[in-house]
Amino acid sequence: MARSLDGLVLAPVADQAPGQVGTRTRFTYHEQGGRIWAEYTGGDVVRGHLVGTRDGDALDFRYVQLKQDGTTSSGHCLSTVVDLADGRVRLEERWRWESQEGSGTSVVEEVASC
Repeated sequence: MARSLDGLVLAPVADQAPGQVGTRTRFTYHEQGGRIWAEYTGGDVVRGHLVGTRDGDALDFRYVQLKQDGTTSSGHCLSTVVDLADGRVRLEERWRWESQEGSGTSVVEEVASC
């Protein structure tokens, strides 16, 4: 199993569609006893939260976010935790909106400390 996500800051490696999570978005993860949660902000996202579970290297969570234009959206995501060769963590994600149409994939990686 990959290391704990607790306290890690992750960022997308590429921008999604306009008005969504992008490379300027930062996720701060927490993990305890198979439960995960995170806060995120940046880019078009004013504030976002996710909450779910971890079973081995599999994450299953729901997310909700407030965007710069004042709209909200929510969805469901299944992620796989991957250890990178340089010691950082990557999440390979498959997501689907529940509040609107659309689905896709994304990758977020641990932000390297300075």
